[in-house]
Amino acid sequence: MNKRALIISPYFAPLNTADMQRVRTSLPYFASFGWDVEIVMVDEQYTDVNRDDLLLQSIPQNIKIHKVAALKKSWTSKLGLGSIALRSLWYYKEKVNRLLTEGKYELIYFSTTQFPVCVLGAYWKRRFGMPYVIDMQDPWHSDYYQHKPKAERPKKYWFSYRLNKYMEPIAMGGVDGLISVSAGYIETLKARYPRLANIPSAVITFGAFAPDQQIAEANKALFSSILKDGFFNVVYIGRGGADMHSAIKPLFNSYQKGLAEEPSLFGKLKLYFIGTSYAPAGEGIPTIMPLAKQYNVESSVVEITDRINYYHVLATLQQADALFIPASADPRYTASKIYPYLQQKKPLMAIMSKNSSAVEIITKCSKNAELFTFDSDEFLNDDGVYQVLKKWASGNFTQVETLPAFDAYTAHNLTALQTDIFNRVLE
Repeated sequence: MNKRALIISPYFAPLNTADMQRVRTSLPYFASFGWDVEIVMVDEQYTDVNRDDLLLQSIPQNIKIHKVAALKKSWTSKLGLGSIALRSLWYYKEKVNRLLTEGKYELIYFSTTQFPVCVLGAYWKRRFGMPYVIDMQDPWHSDYYQHKPKAERPKKYWFSYRLNKYMEPIAMGGVDGLISVSAGYIETLKARYPRLANIPSAVITFGAFAPDQQIAEANKALFSSILKDGFFNVVYIGRGGADMHSAIKPLFNSYQKGLAEEPSLFGKLKLYFIGTSYAPAGEGIPTIMPLAKQYNVESSVVEITDRINYYHVLATLQQADALFIPASADPRYTASKIYPYLQQKKPLMAIMSKNSSAVEIITKCSKNAELFTFDSDEFLNDDGVYQVLKKWASGNFTQVETLPAFDAYTAHNLTALQTDIFNRVLE
């Protein structure tokens, strides 16, 4: 008989958020590795996140999904409180208390970037003896922005920094297992909390999920095209932010040079940055266009801060002439989007910290990808980026191929690694 786990994911399908994708793409495979799972999410009516109902097509029908309420944002925003984790904390406590009282579960799995909800793991462990695992998709409490100018800090940074500094130790004080997309995140936590050196942990990236490509292809007629005809369109879809500038500056610098030297040629390129803000639709603050203006390339750059539906993302990647992946200057950052990018088999350029785990993945799993790295803010290969842009502007595109090593990063195989952590926790 399979073991049972509750998965805590405040945002879940049909809500269109990045932090639920690991769980969503793992759901078809948990049972085959000995685990039956149930989802506990926040009811969609209490969120202002975009819906993508096509996401529901990928959810196995036998998966039980529990929904909790949350304080209405229209009330809490008057106090400056918008976090879905904080607004739903009490309701999560009450709902899961009932589930653990009425049913038999072996483990709780937090897979979310809404980290404050993870403090409930320590409470459920004390009350019910329930072990819990936390999936660190991002850093929780981080000093990364402490010495950055205020203009580069996220919104409400002062509050979130202090809240995270208080809440993270509560969750880490009792956690039984850690999963992370980056070895750096786990290393930081183990240095901060020595007890974590003795619990099961693993670095597990997000997985490639072939059914998504099929759903996007089957429904592409539903999506209006964002890309402009008459150009070679180079597309990045994902968050922006000042920490991405180290990777984007070489692109804009090379493009500026190209426009100055061969304007008719480089003018054929259009660079897109789509879904760069997590803010509600219409409220996002551009973080890429100001940089484009510094390099005088803003007429050839399109930034759309609003997020688009997940399958619209895939359909847009399928339509692009070439793809671009910038990565954060934080070397611990792993661009989980590399798998759907590689699956498109489109011409691809990536610029990222040399210490990012994504560098190794791209190198092992693909052929013909144009990969450039930097150390801190230092980047010494502008000419390489320039030559790639010139090639693309000339209509010379080399398709990326995936190599056999790519199979290790499928959602099926990475689900096996997650359940291995579950089993080690119980042992």
